[in-house]
Amino acid sequence: MTDHQIINPLSTGTDYQTLAARFRPIFARIAAGAVEREQSRRLPFEPIEWLKQAGFGAVRVPVEYGGGGASVPQLFELLIELAEADSNVPQALRGHFAFAEDRLNAAPGPARDVWFKRFVAGDIVGCAWTEIGNVAIGDVVTKVSPHGDKWRLNGEKFYSTGSLFSDWIDVYAQRSDTGGDVIAAVRTRQPGIVQSDDWDGFGQRTTGSGTSRFIDAEVEAENIIDFATRFKYQTAFYQLVLLATLAGIGRAALRDVALQVRERKRIYSHGNAAHVSQDAQVQQVVGEIAALVYAAEATALHAAQPAQRAYEARFGGDGALEHAANVAAEIQSAKAQVVVSQLIQRATSELFNALGASDVRQGKALDRHWRNARTVSSHNPLIYKARIVGDWVINGTEPPFVWQIGNGPQLK
Repeated sequence: MTDHQIINPLSTGTDYQTLAARFRPIFARIAAGAVEREQSRRLPFEPIEWLKQAGFGAVRVPVEYGGGGASVPQLFELLIELAEADSNVPQALRGHFAFAEDRLNAAPGPARDVWFKRFVAGDIVGCAWTEIGNVAIGDVVTKVSPHGDKWRLNGEKFYSTGSLFSDWIDVYAQRSDTGGDVIAAVRTRQPGIVQSDDWDGFGQRTTGSGTSRFIDAEVEAENIIDFATRFKYQTAFYQLVLLATLAGIGRAALRDVALQVRERKRIYSHGNAAHVSQDAQVQQVVGEIAALVYAAEATALHAAQPAQRAYEARFGGDGALEHAANVAAEIQSAKAQVVVSQLIQRATSELFNALGASDVRQGKALDRHWRNARTVSSHNPLIYKARIVGDWVINGTEPPFVWQIGNGPQLK
């Protein structure tokens, strides 16, 4: 047993207010430019650089390695605050925090230490997993091939969220020699990678979720990671990022509707008060929005707790306990997805019932809250998650921990 195996500090949590205080001034700067970025579709290169320089990408790294030592729920509480400032930014960092979580779950040793140092130094990791077009479900067209003492990566991915801002890309690929599925962690700044900002969704417009092409991109041998070793609560973790994003969207919508009502001077002759802020019906609408957002945030944070237990169980030496924790992480994130998506879509629509026709003008960009919420809610279809939860509750059927998307068989 080596020293690296003996010394394995875990990130079990820190004082949240102290941790959040480091980043709240940056969140405020990000919020100040959110509407302008939305209207001009300007990608958040500067905001992500501010976060990198402040060590945001290392908040889950153990303090013994220079990171923040945050627990999983504390990470998602931070992401909710960040999403309130600009919901595009936490989604752009989704791949980074998932890859960082995978390294946190990796066996202790020099290879893991290298990644911890990179995260602390400010390196950010994007992701590129999904292949679109004429690809059958289960097929992996992107290949990584041995080339001397290194590897060459070839393929094309869409939904490569955050990769435009990243130093590395976490690429799901298949080995050409063995057919095994792997993660290729590839350096972004090289001639063999072509990135396109061609995401054209009506929401979450500035997440950098476009196409990445890999043409003989170079990958170091130590950065070819067997996919079978990927952390087991990964699907739940990815979903938790989206839940935090939704909760933050709700907080932003509540903030904006309260401000608009507070400052509104025009009233209706058939209203209930001389000032909109004193109108009982308007107050009720805002109060209901506040309740919806409260429930969504509380649900998202509660759903993050099993993922922390799964992380700690990874090194606990009890395989049955670890498996149960992974199942709980998946089921609870799925239940939360079904509820939180509905709560925030309702909240971001209801806000217009407290306002007037002038508040749908593009200059206020209040519609972005619903568009962003609807877009985030369209990831990982919640109808399937509801069925999985129902199957678990009724029959005890364990949830899938990894799933794929692609073309089905041709209809006869």
